[in-house]
Amino acid sequence: MAHSESFTAGTVYLVGAGPGDPDLLTVRAARLIGRASLIVHDGLVDAAILALASPDAELISVAKQRSRHSMKQEAINSLLVGEALSGRDVVRLKGGDPFIFGRGGEELEACREAGVRCEVVPGISAAVGGGASAGLPLTHREDASIVSFVAGQCKGLSEQNWVGLAGPGRTLVIYMGLATSQDIAEKLMRDGLSPSTPVAVIEKATRPDQRVLRSLLADLGDLVAREAVESPALIVVGEVVRHADALDCLPLGSFHIQHSTGAGSH
Repeated sequence: MAHSESFTAGTVYLVGAGPGDPDLLTVRAARLIGRASLIVHDGLVDAAILALASPDAELISVAKQRSRHSMKQEAINSLLVGEALSGRDVVRLKGGDPFIFGRGGEELEACREAGVRCEVVPGISAAVGGGASAGLPLTHREDASIVSFVAGQCKGLSEQNWVGLAGPGRTLVIYMGLATSQDIAEKLMRDGLSPSTPVAVIEKATRPDQRVLRSLLADLGDLVAREAVESPALIVVGEVVRHADALDCLPLGSFHIQHSTGAGSH
């Protein structure tokens, strides 16, 4: 049956929910969440942010976990497009920013191909929010003028070329790297990075139960296991880690962490 001339397709809003704290939502994001009738959200979107939705809103979780997706990406794309073509506006809520490891680009392309209007609402990325909440400057005039973001949970990790992403004058931020933290440390050391390079793990950034743990690259895998770090978490590698307000977690008898002036330790 042909659509009537008065029919109007809905809009898909790709909304960044930020790193976790509802106060870090953009004004645009908060307004869209509050008035949405349908919210399709990732599993890492904090419950306090979902609580801002109307009691009448329909919430659909498409949470992804390592090696197990509740819904494949193609099905998510079809869901967004199908609901919009039925005339509903859809808020697609993603942790951090939609275009930084959020597959927002794929969903935008699916909407474009189907002729569905799509608006992208940027969010504070996990790296930016996590660094700020930890007092960890991703760039620093004395320590780093280059920042790189990589995904630590992906196929073919060992084959990926990270040479030059970490080292003097550089900061490396690793998303989704808990499960492969030992492999990541070994990979970076094989590429020539010193085992004594400072690293920090920022767990549940900006949330009330945030933890910031600091150690050295050679200890990264053991640190994650020893401290039972849970997702979501970021790994930061580089000299800027010395500035963080963090708990030093090196085992006794290991390398000593030298602090820059003003670095915090608890």
